[in-house]
Amino acid sequence: MKGFFRSLKEPLTPRVPQAREAQRRHNLFEAAAVYVAACAEDDEQRSDEAAGWVSPEALSFGVTELACRAVIALARERDEPPQRVARSLLGLPAA
Repeated sequence: MKGFFRSLKEPLTPRVPQAREAQRRHNLFEAAAVYVAACAEDDEQRSDEAAGWVSPEALSFGVTELACRAVIALARERDEPPQRVARSLLGLPAA
């Protein structure tokens, strides 16, 4: 019983070794968001870091999903078809 009461007095923070905490798993969408934002800001160190959080395949999937969502959001905002918005963002002529 004595050990039980002592544990109640300790702070209620999880006990995670620092090494494990530093290697916490990142969601593929989190990695994609950080990666794309870092690339947009020309922050190579941060983009390299985010690229290491998940597999290349997962990062590619996340970046593709982010691109699709961004084009859809911009298309709605501009009241234009997604294809026109995507081509415009890439500097391509209208199809």
